[in-house]
Amino acid sequence: MKLAFAAMLAGAAFGLCVSAPAQASPQKPVIALSNAYFGNSWRHQMVGSFEEAAKAAKAANQIADFITMNGDGSVAQQSSQIGELILKGVDVLLVDAASETAINGVIEKACKAGIIVISFDSIASAPCNYQLNFDFKGYKAEQAEAVFKLLGYKGNIIQVRGVKGSAPDNDMYNAQKSVIDKYPDIKVVATVYGQATASVAQAAIANVLPSLPHVSAVLGQGPDDLGIVQAFVQYGGEYVDHMPVVEGGGGTDFVRWWAAENKKNGYQTVSMNTTPGISGAAFWLGLALLHGEKAPKIMIMPVATVDAKNLDEYGSLPAGQIISPTYSPQWVKEHLLSK
Repeated sequence: MKLAFAAMLAGAAFGLCVSAPAQASPQKPVIALSNAYFGNSWRHQMVGSFEEAAKAAKAANQIADFITMNGDGSVAQQSSQIGELILKGVDVLLVDAASETAINGVIEKACKAGIIVISFDSIASAPCNYQLNFDFKGYKAEQAEAVFKLLGYKGNIIQVRGVKGSAPDNDMYNAQKSVIDKYPDIKVVATVYGQATASVAQAAIANVLPSLPHVSAVLGQGPDDLGIVQAFVQYGGEYVDHMPVVEGGGGTDFVRWWAAENKKNGYQTVSMNTTPGISGAAFWLGLALLHGEKAPKIMIMPVATVDAKNLDEYGSLPAGQIISPTYSPQWVKEHLLSK
């Protein structure tokens, strides 16, 4: 089996299109993605990373086909879609979950049907599935500490939460709160939901700003970062030349804005983000497991960090993206598979 995976590593090439699902077989599997929510740029790029890896594998004759199903954020729709994928007889199922617990029943059904299930990013806790996760608590606590250091550990802050009901939102919010609670001179003056979407976050911030005292910093959750900045720019007034320290969530538009502000007035913050390329890692991991490779049930992916030391490197990246590497089969072999 290890030789089979080694051959797979050598054969990756890019395909051109997605065709109708073919009949699965052990030699020519079908791999599916069930993505609970498609409403922000991170999820769009994540789906693109999955399809890029899948097209490469299909062009190299490593899979028969792949299926992508995007949802509206609800448990009911994702459960229905996973049920459909079970009936189709897919070999590997990748899940970015609507809930950590509410879809466990249908995931258990998939496992009993012989399907390899990997939940990632917003994971499911069903014991039978592999979990490819980020350390949301650890990195958001680290980022909050960095922001508060820039403030001198005092000031009014806004917390912008992410996708309502998701495991990452709960983990990141609670991690931030654990750091806030350490510093009595840090005051939360508003908490809003931004759905990890720039336009939603911008509207939510704009709605509360007129009623707030001066805001020194904003803690966010991902690709809402530039929307938060735009809310303060639109408000103007005291923020024209005194922009709060806004946490970066890995959006290249935000990092480009930050780099320009830094050159003008020395503006500083820190950007840390989960990488949407995780879906590509999940794809190659699933294919390796199907070939008999072994991996731990719980795995942690790295996050991308931009700070004063490497701002120049990232400040010239193309607009409209989330900072993320592309994870290859070789990377999966070296970092995720059991030795």
